[in-house]
Amino acid sequence: MAFTDYEIAEAHEAVRSGGVNSEDLYRLGLIYSTGQGGAVDLVQAHMWFNLAAVRGSEAAKECRREMADQMSKDAIAEAQKRAREWLSKGVH
Repeated sequence: MAFTDYEIAEAHEAVRSGGVNSEDLYRLGLIYSTGQGGAVDLVQAHMWFNLAAVRGSEAAKECRREMADQMSKDAIAEAQKRAREWLSKGVH
């Protein structure tokens, strides 16, 4: 799935604005896992998929599992830490 620059910016803006839903979070996971808009970042992808999964996205749960299969334990721990930090900021 390819995203336009506008869609990438839109997903980031939705997250920054605080009105976040699982679809926006899942979209960011896809963006980071495929390297659209920059380099592939599995830690960021896992983080966004994790946050989307917490909000009930079944697709994000599957993608999170796929990311974890490609990552070290330390990288997974870092992604989980970032997700907790994001949640602690109260941006829901």
